[in-house]
Amino acid sequence: MSGYLKRGASAAIKADRDREVRDAVEGFLAGIELRGDDAIRELSMKFDGWDRESYLLTAAEIQDCLDQLSSQDLKDIEFAQQQVRNFAVIQRESITDVEVETLPGVVLGHRNIPVNAAGCYVPGGKYPLLASAHMSVITAKVAGVPRVITCAPPFQGRPAPAIVAAQALAGADEIYCLGGVQAVGAMALGTPSIGAVDMLVGPGNAYVAEAKRQLFGRVGIDLFAGPTETLVIADDIGCDGELAATDLLGQAEHGPDSPVVLLTTSEKLAHDTMAWIDRLLEIIPTRDIARKAWETHGEVIIAEDAAEMVRIADEIASEHVQVMTADPEFFLRNLTNFGALFLGARTNVSFGDKVIGTNHTLPTKKAARFTGGLWVGKFLKTCTYQRIETDEASALVGEYCSRLCSLEGFAGHGEQANIRVRRYGHRNVPYAGRAEPLVAPA
Repeated sequence: MSGYLKRGASAAIKADRDREVRDAVEGFLAGIELRGDDAIRELSMKFDGWDRESYLLTAAEIQDCLDQLSSQDLKDIEFAQQQVRNFAVIQRESITDVEVETLPGVVLGHRNIPVNAAGCYVPGGKYPLLASAHMSVITAKVAGVPRVITCAPPFQGRPAPAIVAAQALAGADEIYCLGGVQAVGAMALGTPSIGAVDMLVGPGNAYVAEAKRQLFGRVGIDLFAGPTETLVIADDIGCDGELAATDLLGQAEHGPDSPVVLLTTSEKLAHDTMAWIDRLLEIIPTRDIARKAWETHGEVIIAEDAAEMVRIADEIASEHVQVMTADPEFFLRNLTNFGALFLGARTNVSFGDKVIGTNHTLPTKKAARFTGGLWVGKFLKTCTYQRIETDEASALVGEYCSRLCSLEGFAGHGEQANIRVRRYGHRNVPYAGRAEPLVAPA
């Protein structure tokens, strides 16, 4: 049996917090829909202390941000973006249009069509998270989206140079300095100054995630991405306490509501990890945020064996799952519910977040049970088509269709089939149960 050395916040506490966020976001979005740019400006002033005539950055402002970065900064951004682009291209090439003759004269197919406009949210209130620009803008562009716009909040009272540079280098068509629910609402609903998009993507805080949830259906979204989650699966062969503690706290710094969980078969490793966490929380610069996340949402779970760790991990369905065990491949073969896997001690979640090339926008809150993360396929609509090329095929399919429509009582559907049987099969099939076919109007 598994056991907990440490538990996180109760479900009731989490539910109360979610309810507060839900009610606030509902009011914000209603205001944006009713009052457009005026509501956007009020929310921007309230939450970011940020106001300007237009939130769209000019070409000169974008160039100024690029000029503020060193040549090494730009090279590093370009390296990371190239890794993301490389993998996105490979993904896009794996998605093919199809056309096949399924019966003589019956041709079926599908086309993968990109959405016309995508809005990419890049979080940056606490930290300038430029990596989210790579993950969203590049992926959309590789998918073939014609119009890609971005929103990121101001950082320390101005556009964040690194984020703006990343957005520009990734190929964004419009770059807005706007954050939070006001950014997501503006992109989804549209205002006189910001044209609406067809799809919203990108991570954000609890309010941004809730705004996307409420807007889903009016626009498409990538997934329900809430606070960052990390699960470290480890044993005392593939990992030690310092390594596990470092990887847990490295993600806890995302925010005070970020769950971090250690799942292990080794009680010694569990205690060592907790001791190392206490040591590291005394020295890391982001210790205040990481400590709150650990104290409120940190968990340590002891399992009997690897099979039980798989069962528990699939139940948790974490966004990030780092595996540092004697046999990481066992978990690759057997885990089914995860956003992204990081196999072995040589890799880690930070590599995936920043540079390795896989996408870091991933499912949270158990959504990994039914979806993967952001990828080029999220920006594509797989749309089917059909074509019948011979009279014989139309009549053959029509006869089957007519009888099936009769079983369902759909007379109008049935006549769509019957008229083709009469015309292309040259058979006198009556209309809707009549003894004789209808006479053509004069």
